[in-house]
Amino acid sequence: MMKLENKRKIVITRKRMFILVITLLVILSSLIFYIVINKFSTTTITITTTKINSRENIVNYNPNEIEKCESIISENQSVGQYTPWTVNRAPDTKIAYLTFDDGPSVNTYKILNILNQNNIKATFFIIGKNAQQHKNLVRKEFADGEMIGNHTYSHQLSYKEEPETFVNDIKKCEEVLKSILGPSYNLKLVRFPGGSFGDKLVPFKYAVTKAGYRFVDWNDAIGDADGYNLPVPTLLNNLKKYTLQKTVVILMHDAGAKTTTVKALPQIIQYLKSKGYTFDTLHE
Repeated sequence: MMKLENKRKIVITRKRMFILVITLLVILSSLIFYIVINKFSTTTITITTTKINSRENIVNYNPNEIEKCESIISENQSVGQYTPWTVNRAPDTKIAYLTFDDGPSVNTYKILNILNQNNIKATFFIIGKNAQQHKNLVRKEFADGEMIGNHTYSHQLSYKEEPETFVNDIKKCEEVLKSILGPSYNLKLVRFPGGSFGDKLVPFKYAVTKAGYRFVDWNDAIGDADGYNLPVPTLLNNLKKYTLQKTVVILMHDAGAKTTTVKALPQIIQYLKSKGYTFDTLHE
């Protein structure tokens, strides 16, 4: 009887040991699985984020630094961002600033003729490397009384470079313009390629402001940057759609490919006149 009882105890003990071992193995397996999965997920997220940042060139800036940069830009009246549409004017005053980017080119001659026929002056934001190829045209723009702005030397749109490199590209364009127009040319008015919109460009805006330049975007456009030789009616419809404020800075382009911009210009001028706008050039 004692032997039978002892056997039962041994069997029960073995069963308990077996269950304990199985339980420990399950716990250990679960722990290993959790560690492996967690590590794999973290690696995947890191790789994915790296790819996105690499593809889109996303730069994470400290919000406090962005606020500090924007504060410095807004506090400088003689440098920094220039927004003519926020300037206080008489209630019935309506001003249109015609601006042309990316020239000069063969189209610039035609645009100058149209402006002269209408006794209107405009602002041309010139790319430095284009100016080197059309020096006489730059001189004609200046002699005609047009305002000559700086659109950088190389017109890089990616903004992958350091802000200081971007400023040096602006300075290089300025040197080219001075070499063509003489040392008396000292307008420090810049337009960023593609505009200065978005938090990503805040360090660039700060660097440009610190270097003593003003920069200006636009609040109106004909949309000629949206494609090659868009139909004139499309450009005019865009103008009518975006001309909403009493002061408008209108983005257009005088690059060689923008032939329909030239064709649309007389109608653009007539439309603005019919809405009571007068014309002026941008300045510091």
